[in-house]
Amino acid sequence: MAFQISPGVNVSEIDNTTVVPSVLTTAGAFAGTFPWGPGNVLKLISNEIDLVKYFAPRGPDTDSTVSFFTASNFLSYGNNLQLVRAVGDASNNATSNNSGIQILNESEFEQAYLLSNNSDAHGSFMGRYPGVLGNSIEVQVCAKTSTFATWDYANYFQSAPGTSDYVEAAGGSNDEMHIVVIDRDAAITGVAGTVLETYGYVSKAIDAKLNGVTNYYKQVIFNQSKWVYAVDPVEYANTVATWGHTAANTTFFSPTTIKVVSLANGSDDAPSNGNLEMAYDIFSNKESVDISLVLTGDADNTLQDYIIASIANPDPLTNARRDCVVFVSPPQAAVVNNSGSETLDVKDWADGITHSSYVFADSGWKYQFDKYNNTYRWIPLNADTAGLCVVTDAIRDPWFSPAGFGRGQIKNCIKLAWNPAKLDRDTLYSAGVNPVVSFPGQGVVLFGDKTLQSKPSAFDRINVRRLFIQIEKSIANAAKFQLFEQNDETTRAQFVALIDPYLRQVQGRRGITDYKVVCDTTNNTPGVIDANQFVGDIYIKPTRSINFIQLNFVAVATGVDFTTIVGTV
Repeated sequence: MAFQISPGVNVSEIDNTTVVPSVLTTAGAFAGTFPWGPGNVLKLISNEIDLVKYFAPRGPDTDSTVSFFTASNFLSYGNNLQLVRAVGDASNNATSNNSGIQILNESEFEQAYLLSNNSDAHGSFMGRYPGVLGNSIEVQVCAKTSTFATWDYANYFQSAPGTSDYVEAAGGSNDEMHIVVIDRDAAITGVAGTVLETYGYVSKAIDAKLNGVTNYYKQVIFNQSKWVYAVDPVEYANTVATWGHTAANTTFFSPTTIKVVSLANGSDDAPSNGNLEMAYDIFSNKESVDISLVLTGDADNTLQDYIIASIANPDPLTNARRDCVVFVSPPQAAVVNNSGSETLDVKDWADGITHSSYVFADSGWKYQFDKYNNTYRWIPLNADTAGLCVVTDAIRDPWFSPAGFGRGQIKNCIKLAWNPAKLDRDTLYSAGVNPVVSFPGQGVVLFGDKTLQSKPSAFDRINVRRLFIQIEKSIANAAKFQLFEQNDETTRAQFVALIDPYLRQVQGRRGITDYKVVCDTTNNTPGVIDANQFVGDIYIKPTRSINFIQLNFVAVATGVDFTTIVGTV
């Protein structure tokens, strides 16, 4: 049985054994006595999210009083919430972590959040994202009627906080409060003081509801906020801990001043490939997540190969999706400040990653303005090439090429890190890399539509690959309705009648030149039927994109009749 500890909640038992009541009093801190018997597991949580996962005993099966670092000590110990020591064993100090509990490494989770740096006894909020943008955030809380009238953000709410109907009906009072999340120094919106989010009339009562949905402030913020989590009760030192209690007969403490929390201690953490692989794993199950385009950002070769193999690789033994395209860019060092060596380095990079028709490679990076930090940055182009596919879907169809002067214009580009010349483009294109080129007076253009398919085939063009992805997804969804039906002529005829109009429409929209659907006794043989299977064979002739244009110009004499010369030259 896993035991959970929430901020402000007394601990009375673990594994059904009564222990010394203790309370989580500071942000991320807990102290108490536990009977560490075989199989006991302690799980420490904060504001209904797992800040630290399971702690399993590994020492002797005896009672131990333990405590954990407070929030202010997170950053000193690599952002991992770790054991301080077991009371009575001075050798188990803060750095040894040998106090009868096995500490699991939760850096993958902890490094994604910021901690508030306020001076009150209780931590109150922490940022939802890392980095300087998180440091820009300020949270203000108004929890008393007398302070509402002079509050700078009073005009965002219709009236002062008071007592909610739910708490009043339960015999309690003073549970309501208003919360605003603010862009303190303009790092997020560009305008200092901009209100990012507001939460009106939320409750301090953990069981409070509004229209049948929780109105407890921490859970409301957890469910809705894009910027912060509420961690511990926003109470002042030396006050009665009432926030987070149930509504029944509780008079909730209301600070007489506006509570202001400015987030700090945030830093731009460089995530490891292991962390990023875990993040991309979310997209590996196509039954849970429907995606068509996978961006890799500035991922290195190792991470790019992992994404290709675990998500998009066509080998069915890998249990990959095979219904999306991965977009990749070369390393920054291959094209930024690498004059004269770009072609060779980009080709070497492309030769070294997994080749597949489900991969689309571009030639470099662009320089663009970062409005959030008021600076210019080098950005890999794979997000732009994926964006061109989105635009193509919107104005045409997935089976049209996203390249060229009509649909391949790259936006928000000050300059390219490297503008490949024709000979460079020829070398790259033969290696499956699609050049992005800046043409004078015509802008920056994606000048290729090849996939990283090793062998020449119809699938070495992205429009054909995306055509089949679109058709396969649509027909697979339609085919689901044949499951558990009778495998007879009627069902097979219904399947053909369902698929044929769709393919005819794709043909009319210039995606295919011809098709044929076979679903009869020739492929649904007695053996197939007896195995409770159903087979439909669909043959497609895809429309190809134009990659090369040949124009022949012939000068003829003034008196020559064109009808006699056309076709003879």
